[in-house]
Amino acid sequence: MEFAMFYEIPVARPWTRDSEYDAYQHTIEQAVLGDKMGFHSFWTVEHHFLEEYSHCSNPEVLYGHIAAKTEKLRIGYGVRLLPKPYNHPVRTAESVAVLDLISNGRVEFGTGRSSTRAELEGFNIHPNETRAQWDEALRHIVGCWTNDEYEFEGEYWSMPKRRVLPKPRQDPHPPIWGATSSVPGHYEIGKRGIGLCSFTVGSPPEDLAERIETYRKGQADCDQPVGLFRNERAATFTMVHCNESNEKARAASEESFVWYPKYGGGLIASVADYLADLEVAELGSYQYTGDAAKSRDEGLMGQLTMDYIWDSGAAVVGDPDRCIEVAKRYEAVGCDLLFCLLNPYKMAHEDVMTSIELMGKYVIPEFKND
Repeated sequence: MEFAMFYEIPVARPWTRDSEYDAYQHTIEQAVLGDKMGFHSFWTVEHHFLEEYSHCSNPEVLYGHIAAKTEKLRIGYGVRLLPKPYNHPVRTAESVAVLDLISNGRVEFGTGRSSTRAELEGFNIHPNETRAQWDEALRHIVGCWTNDEYEFEGEYWSMPKRRVLPKPRQDPHPPIWGATSSVPGHYEIGKRGIGLCSFTVGSPPEDLAERIETYRKGQADCDQPVGLFRNERAATFTMVHCNESNEKARAASEESFVWYPKYGGGLIASVADYLADLEVAELGSYQYTGDAAKSRDEGLMGQLTMDYIWDSGAAVVGDPDRCIEVAKRYEAVGCDLLFCLLNPYKMAHEDVMTSIELMGKYVIPEFKND
């Protein structure tokens, strides 16, 4: 199992004129250290309108900067939103190709469709159309990369024959990934022959086993991958903080580690509210948002405590030995790449830097030796 740096780029209130500046500068400094400490890759979300939770709405500019300041660290879209009108598939193909060229072939192309009301409603996207839009866009993107000239006439996009330039550095194209939070979604990602980004948080590693098994079933049923090659790697993400002692790790992380899954769960639940306001009877592929809404309405989200996170292993947190112990549980259920959410909310920059250094010195080598 390898380790990736994963970022929402939160900006906690109260805000000052320097708050967002500091958040980005700290992220860049952390990525540079992560490159030196042996992390596999650096990924961020693409989110819009999610104040405090994520101020990372245009990550490609950041990716280019980090590519220029690092040598080995791969650069991951975690994820590029594909529904219309977030990002046109041709513009996505062009943008990813440019990043792949300037990074000398270090791009990991993660894709997704969105799971908050603020974003879907803000861009006037009907939730029930997002899976079809994601699927169509993904095929157009691959077509643009892998054909000298390409044309398409789809349900959501069309283009006469054009030569889409430039082409990616990686031949035939960067590895493709798909994000999902629902169990059925894991099958759909596998069925397309692409890598898995399993976005669940606040659960023990063993809960991932069913999801990865479902993904593997989808891969087994995949006759024709969306890309020109199959990506069979499974990634998941969890909150991570490594410090010199268990006591220091818990003190530094508790506020952020409790805040993040509660707030994030509320954002997911908002899609169920949106569909109800649209008078849509069935949640369809957003069934999991109904489960989140039920947990919210029953007050269960408010019961998430640091004791639970610590005791269940729902986060990799502690001294190096404990972090190794919990990370091994993710490896045991079939995780190939562990996304480390290093700052879920308002972690001190110095603590995050300590965590990256200790992960690189003590934790990551334990898995490279396997």
